[in-house]
Amino acid sequence: MEKVERYSFTVEPFHVDFTGHLFMGVLGNHLLNAAGRHSHNRGWGIDQLNEVHYTWVLSRLSIELDEMPAQYEHVEVETWVESVMKLFTERNFLIRNADDGRIYGYARSIWAMIDVETRQPSNLLELKDGDILRYVLTADEKPCPIAKHGRIRLSQPEHLRDVDTYYSDVDINGHINSIKYIEHILDLFPRSTFELHHIRRFEIAYKLESYLGDTLSLYGEPSAEKLSDGQPRSCQVEIRKHVGAPAKPAGETIVQALIAWE
Repeated sequence: MEKVERYSFTVEPFHVDFTGHLFMGVLGNHLLNAAGRHSHNRGWGIDQLNEVHYTWVLSRLSIELDEMPAQYEHVEVETWVESVMKLFTERNFLIRNADDGRIYGYARSIWAMIDVETRQPSNLLELKDGDILRYVLTADEKPCPIAKHGRIRLSQPEHLRDVDTYYSDVDINGHINSIKYIEHILDLFPRSTFELHHIRRFEIAYKLESYLGDTLSLYGEPSAEKLSDGQPRSCQVEIRKHVGAPAKPAGETIVQALIAWE
């Protein structure tokens, strides 16, 4: 079986924002769908892992784009596994126009396999006698020409918003959906930001799980470097959770993100 999976979709009108381009969250869902198809077709899908009480969780995701796909464009996503370690695996993506071949961008991700009962990471090299190693394409064999995940550190974050969690925020693993965090983060920015700029790079690191009923507190710290119109070139964001309504500013950090604009 080939080591690369190809997944195609059309940018539907109800999946674009007011600029006519795909929502970042929808693109994220398509990347996860491609990853799921790749895993399933090689015996490592969530449904197959659930039978032996394991599942996949996303740890890091970095997306870098020259442009975002637009309404009615046909898009193809390629995905492959770059490396497998004891507790994590690195998966990459190429995003391109299926008609003319132009490349929109690339993405990198890191995944862990956890025990569904203990919620603790499990050894990827022990399950199925290390069968997952058969599907690795190293960086030399198939490069992904974007930077790996950076370190996100907020020194003086400002509290921006609290968000309650509800039924529609929860995924099949029982925790808040990873894409929902992306949507909450991008909702922090005004319409003018999206009218004048596009997201060049979006990084997100998932630290802890949160659950239905938790309150999410979002903090931000813009960069000192500015774009030509005075907007910060990038912004770091941190999400902290509270079980119930926040009683104090402190809370467990569950997500950190970086958004860089052009």
